Amino acid sequence: MSEVTTPQVRPTRPYFSSGPCAKPPGWDASKIATESLGRSHRAKIGKTRLQYCIDLMREMLQLPDTHCIGIVPGSDTGAFEMAMWTMLGARPVTTLAWESFGEGWVTDAAKQLKLDPTVIRADYGQLPDLGQVDWSNDVLFTWNGTTSGVRVPNGDWIAADREGLSFADATSAVFAYDLPWDKIDVATFSWQKVLGGEGGHGVLILGPRAVERLESHTPAWPLPKVFRLVSKGALAEGVFKGETINTPSMLAVEDAIFALEWAKSLGGLDGLKARSDANAAALDKIVAEREWLSHLAADPASRSKTSVCLSVAGADADFIKKFAGLLEKEGAAFDIAGYRDAPPGLRIWCGATVDTADIEALGPWLDWAYASLNA
Repeated sequence: MSEVTTPQVRPTRPYFSSGPCAKPPGWDASKIATESLGRSHRAKIGKTRLQYCIDLMREMLQLPDTHCIGIVPGSDTGAFEMAMWTMLGARPVTTLAWESFGEGWVTDAAKQLKLDPTVIRADYGQLPDLGQVDWSNDVLFTWNGTTSGVRVPNGDWIAADREGLSFADATSAVFAYDLPWDKIDVATFSWQKVLGGEGGHGVLILGPRAVERLESHTPAWPLPKVFRLVSKGALAEGVFKGETINTPSMLAVEDAIFALEWAKSLGGLDGLKARSDANAAALDKIVAEREWLSHLAADPASRSKTSVCLSVAGADADFIKKFAGLLEKEGAAFDIAGYRDAPPGLRIWCGATVDTADIEALGPWLDWAYASLNA
């Protein structure tokens, strides 16, 4: 290893984890508003800040007034399971799976809710045939598969005249792509991805068809209190006006507000997309210049611009563990090993909170780690 030249320039912020992700540039704990801390979330200040957070999310996502936004417990997983447990069962269900989180929704639909779903699968790195989807069914899918780096290219495949509901786990997609909200009945995400916020809370977005389902359908199974979105047969509207079902962390809320205000200073969604696009392009260039490195998602049309998954020639899980460990020890890159259920490889977050200069600085360090382990 002594013969391998160590790069001189490290990424300034070597935070490339795919969740929780890098904090926004310029973030500092001292910049977080604290007036709501130690106060009841049901006091005027708590409700005001929660509603402000919801209003900022609506503005940054360019979400139409037809859709409701609620802050719920359990991160993206909690939000998606809340949607499944409260709305499924009225129609047959189709689940799409091309990575581990999609497989998680298959398991919930089949083994927990016992709905006998139609399952359409693809291997890691591939996208299933979206033309197989029967839109008389409710359809569950990940918009951007965080653990495979594969996304749906757009919403054209979602039927405008669908009878079923579209459920999009969009946690690695919101704030990075233009999402066709007229095609999405349910969307979920967490602040910890593109916004670089803290974990623990999820966001649930409901279109009018989802609200209609909630108010007209009673699930065949009991619902935990934290999942209940209907009161006396009508949508519990307070949940979508800052009146959370359970006690939220106001510190996490204030942190999300910081990130959203930062996003607004960039020009909103367009600014966030531009940063993600630039980061993905910089990483594409690194990959193209190295024969030993390749994208797990071979088709650029369905390749993620946020959670980018890479294959390393000849690498097994042990090699990747050592590779990522070398870079972490040097302070050059944190948390870039691929997801535990994915094929051995690297996963580098290219969302908006990462600086393009840090992606560019990463290239020589990838060379260094590869050469060091092969020396």
